[in-house]
Order: sequence, then structure tokens, then C-alpha cells
Amino acid sequence: MTTPVVAARGVSKRFFGTLALDDVSAALHAGQVHALIGENGAGKSTLIKILAGLLRPDSGSVEIDGAPRPLGGPRAALAAGIVTIPQEVRVVPAQSVAENVMLGSLPRRLRFGIVPEIDRRAMHERAEALLARLNLHVSPTTRIDALGFAERQLATIARALTRRARVLILDEPTAALEAHEVGRLHDVVAGLKADGVAIVYVSHRLNEVRDIADVCTVLRDGRVVGALDRERMDVEVMARMMTGRDPGRVGTARPSGSGEPLFEIEVSEDDGGGSVALGRGTVMGIAGLLGSGGSALLARIFGAGAAPASVGMGGRKVRIARPIEAIRRGFGFVPPERQRGLVMGMTVRENIVLPNLHRLSKIWRLDRSAISRLIDELMESVDIRPRDPEKPVRDLSGGNQQKLLFARWLAGHADILLLDEPTHGVDIGAKAQIHRLIRRFAEGGGGVALASSETGEVAAISDNVIVMRRGRVSARIARRGEVTERALRAALGG
Repeated sequence: MTTPVVAARGVSKRFFGTLALDDVSAALHAGQVHALIGENGAGKSTLIKILAGLLRPDSGSVEIDGAPRPLGGPRAALAAGIVTIPQEVRVVPAQSVAENVMLGSLPRRLRFGIVPEIDRRAMHERAEALLARLNLHVSPTTRIDALGFAERQLATIARALTRRARVLILDEPTAALEAHEVGRLHDVVAGLKADGVAIVYVSHRLNEVRDIADVCTVLRDGRVVGALDRERMDVEVMARMMTGRDPGRVGTARPSGSGEPLFEIEVSEDDGGGSVALGRGTVMGIAGLLGSGGSALLARIFGAGAAPASVGMGGRKVRIARPIEAIRRGFGFVPPERQRGLVMGMTVRENIVLPNLHRLSKIWRLDRSAISRLIDELMESVDIRPRDPEKPVRDLSGGNQQKLLFARWLAGHADILLLDEPTHGVDIGAKAQIHRLIRRFAEGGGGVALASSETGEVAAISDNVIVMRRGRVSARIARRGEVTERALRAALGG
């Protein structure tokens, strides 16, 4: 076996009382895709931050080309050719594609032989060549914020190539991509692999891991529980190794609710858009590709759209122009990006209480004893770990942050949950828990409107489904028995 480009050897890392990594070893070889999987909180993020020079291990070492080499910071990691593409793609929005690609290595020239300036012609030529290598054909002069997410992601990979990346760490690279964009990214990964780049592929999507990875390291509770070569990468085996148990079937059948209407809204201003109605005790799925209109519809209902919403409730029309008005009418909203719904620097307690102060106050002050009892009950009920209400939210895993958003609305006794990609970026175990929370909420008499680009998720949990395309309702599947993934795929493609 060849010498690894980079290797972690017996790495351990502790944060206060929590052992995040415990004697972890993993080797990254040139021209190989090495998948890293595990539940939220398993230690994946800590390991890739150590490899990227963002954290230092408490014990163990990082080797470069077979020799121990402490990475004193991100700059040292970049100098060693280790580049990370985070899940939240970071660009300078007001700058051009070429300026973003060449950021940190802008070519320069001397004007009149004495005045240094950016060589824009060289910048555009080099950026264009790198983008062509990734099969991204856009003008280098285009503002990068005019591109879609997938194109911005490829631009950041092109930026990595300017730094002669030997190791490319991709953290949940397909979490926000449509199916055809996933295929495009995988083609790029295959090309980089052929060029000898070592690729770390962090993903909760086990089908993708099986399709693209050469080797897979499985983490659980901060330890390596196994490594699989390509021949042994079975989705059920990987899921069992990640969780230490059978995660269970998600979205088992349940009785439909009473159907008592909770709200109705016209999808668009004109008559051709269709209407959407949600009944009590039901989960209504909103299926469609990213950008089809489901996200915009939920934001509008919650008073966070471009214009106020006119919503039918209780036999009359109500106007919702701001989120506080929606909250007062019994709506709760879980956005697709956790950072938009949580205050990361605040504690678990503060985040749960924040939108519910009017419910948890006694005349002119907060009822602190009632709050403490409620927080303890909710953390237990939705299984937020660790059970520490004073823990900053930024220190929770993604799955626990997502469950915290549910706890917030349960604390406020919401009647209606608007869920936009509710299992975005969470592992298979957390996904099953979130689906159980959704079902429990509906069985308790609430109503759920759930928008997801994952047809399997919509089919598994919905009582009825509307299919959206370009901001309009293009199909309806009205009965639970007919809500199947095959039916949804046919509706999306038809």
C-alpha cells in the first residue's frame, strides 16, 4: 500500500467533560475517495477540523506523507494541500466568479512598471480554465451571487484547485443539491480522483457513499467502529454500524386525522396556482424539486415571505404579514437552514423560550420555575442530548439542533407546524426520531405541512401530498394508500 497523503494516528480530543474523539485513526490515499460516516455527534466534524488545522488534538498525531507534522492552523493545512469545502458554501457575494475562484492567489502585475495591480486578464483566463476542468461553463465576470448553489459550490472547489489541493474534504456536499446536480458533482469527484487528489466525503446519504466511496470509516461516539471497503458497503450494514442498533423503519402507517380544516391558502396570486388546505391530525407533504415553490409557500404562510399572506382560518380570512402574527395564530416554522431558526450563541433554554415569552410570563416577569419544568420535560420528550439546558446551541450536533426547533414549538403549544426540509443534513437515526416527533404531533391533533425534495421522505410520512412545480400545484395525491415514492416520481416527472 502506498504511503498516505495524510493520516490521523490515535487522535483524541476532549471538550470540557466530553470526549469527542477517542483514539481515532484514518488514512487518506491519493486517488481515493474516503467516506466518513456516523450519526450527528459521532466525531466527524471534530476529525475534519483537526485535519484542516482548525483544532489541535489532545493526543495522537497527524502525518503528512508518512511523517508527523503538527498543523498549527488553517494556513499550515492549506500549505500542506489540505482544503475543506464546508456544507455552508462561503463566497464573497458582491464579487465576480473569477475573483472568488482566485481569492487568496490573485495574479498581479506592475502598471507602468511600478504600480502593483490585479492582472484581471490573467485572473479571468486562469479562473476560466479551472472552471472548465470542473465542467462549469459560466462567464468569469458574472457576480457569484447570480449563480445557483451547485454552481457556487463548484466555484469553491475551483478555488481549492488554485491552492494545489492534495486532499479535498467535502462536508455534506450534496445536502442542498437536486438529483441531476448530485450526478454532476460526482463526475467532478471522479475527475479529481483520477488526477490523484485524495477526497474525504462526509455524508449522511448512505446510498451516495455506497456509489462513490472506495473505503468508508464509520464513527460512533467518538470511536472508529469499523472500516469498509467498496465490496462490503451495504446501506443496512453501514446504518447498523453507525447507530449500534437497527434504526427502525421510518414513516410507518398511522390513522388519518379528523380532517377538520386548520387553514387554507391560495398558492399564487392568479387563479391557476391552486389552493392548499391542511386538516387537523394530518401530515400534508409538499413535494417538488428545490426551487419549485414549496419553501416560498411555507415562508409566506409564516409571514416571512415577500408579501403578506391571506390565510383562511376558522371560516374567515386573516392577514399574516409578520412571523409574530403567525406565532400568535398557532403556527410554528422550522426553516431549511438551522442557522436561520436558532440563535447559536444562546443556550438551549433561551432558544426554546425565545418565541414563547408571552406564554411563559406571569404579569410582568418570567415564570422561571414553570420554564425549568417545561424545558426538562421537552428535552426528555424530544431526546435532546446532552440533557443540559445551559449548553450553547452551537455546541449541539445538527440532529439535536433540529430537534430543538421542534421543542420550541411544542413549548408554545403550536397547532400547525410548517416544516421546510426538516431532516436536512441529519443522520439516519436522528431522521427516524424527527419523523416520530412529526407523527406524534399529528396524532395529538396538530397539523403538519412538510416540504421536502426527498420523495422517499414525503411518501413515508405524508397522509396526502401536493406536488409543486414553478410555484404552482401540478398534482395532488389525496389518500395515504396512494402516496408512494413511485407515484411521487411519476407526478414530478409528468
